[in-house]
Amino acid sequence: MIKEGRQSKLFLVLGAFLVANTILAELIGVKIFSVEESLGMNKLDMDLFGVPGLSFNMSAGVLTWPLIFITTDLINEYYGLRQVRFLSLITAMLIAYAFIIIGFAMDLVPADFWVKQVIEGKEIDMNLAFSGVVGQGMWIIVGSIIAFLVGQFVDVAIFHRIKKATGEKGLWLRATGSTVVSQFIDSFVVIFIAFYLNPQYNWSWQMVAAIGFVNYSYKFIVAIRMTPILYLLHGLIDRFLGKETSEQLRLQAAKD
Repeated sequence: MIKEGRQSKLFLVLGAFLVANTILAELIGVKIFSVEESLGMNKLDMDLFGVPGLSFNMSAGVLTWPLIFITTDLINEYYGLRQVRFLSLITAMLIAYAFIIIGFAMDLVPADFWVKQVIEGKEIDMNLAFSGVVGQGMWIIVGSIIAFLVGQFVDVAIFHRIKKATGEKGLWLRATGSTVVSQFIDSFVVIFIAFYLNPQYNWSWQMVAAIGFVNYSYKFIVAIRMTPILYLLHGLIDRFLGKETSEQLRLQAAKD
């Protein structure tokens, strides 16, 4: 009974962490930051597919995306493909719900005293700032949700196939392998929908390919470097569940 309670608690914690980090990624993703300058380095000046002056300018959403894929792999490892798909669909619906509520909030008439605020000596129109920070275009919202679902489904499918082929060995292979493939797809799907199909931007395929490749290069490096954290969390979960329960869960998950 206690062990069953631990299984349920673990699933609840992992699921909540997945949902929270995904919605956080969507909300903070509006900020674009320079990876090189944040690390105290000079900007790179790359030329890809005829697009000059490229550097690692990333959405702040990349801060939580590695955690999302690690969480996905852990849920897949212990609870199976069907549970990951279920949580992914719930998460996508909650992302849409969050943006609907944000849309209503943006339409509320602001209080007069709140609109003009002085921040760091500068007068700011708080209503415009609020809309600019939390508001995102429909194409970007749709693109991010579709990219999330496609990336998740590809990730769990590849993870599951590798696990069936290798058994319990090679956690790094199934986790990292599934992540680097799904991140590749995710990197291009969201840009294709949000900026290539969107008539407001109408990016060329060269721009999509160049920006997508830069984004994927960053995600690939991070995915490799996150492998030790995956093993650490895997070990902590095994200790929390107990060796016997952990093995039973993983065997059952592999059969789904």
